[in-house]
Amino acid sequence: MADNLTPAQRSYMMSRVRSKDTTPELAIRKLAHAHGLRFRKHCRWLPGCPDLVFVRSQVVVFVDGDYWHGWRFPAWRDNLGAYWKEKIENNRRRDARNFNQLRKAGWIVIRIWEHQVERDPEGCVSQIERMVRSPERALANNRLQRTALARRR
Repeated sequence: MADNLTPAQRSYMMSRVRSKDTTPELAIRKLAHAHGLRFRKHCRWLPGCPDLVFVRSQVVVFVDGDYWHGWRFPAWRDNLGAYWKEKIENNRRRDARNFNQLRKAGWIVIRIWEHQVERDPEGCVSQIERMVRSPERALANNRLQRTALARRR
């Protein structure tokens, strides 16, 4: 299917697509902060540059757009042109690679989809809060911190 926009129009439209501070991400951040959760944003030192990072509890959160990250991609992939099919497949491969790297490094990875935020933002933040405030997580991190301190001595 041919593009019905000129290259300049398409370029302008694509430049308006945000990768950070999207509407769903801002909604989650606002609610998380209201729940008393403190976090870092877009830590580039972690694989995938997670949207929210809870360093102390080692929890990262990605707020992913349904289209760009391929929510139920196999169901609608055949409706796309070759370029977009490849683009979204590459995004999904990159997401899986980042997820695996973070898990191997001991991080808990939470992935929240755009449609979940639209449907139930409080539920999404409750899921994050459960993981961040998990007593088991706190105990494990205390053990890791004590071990790291012992190694320094």
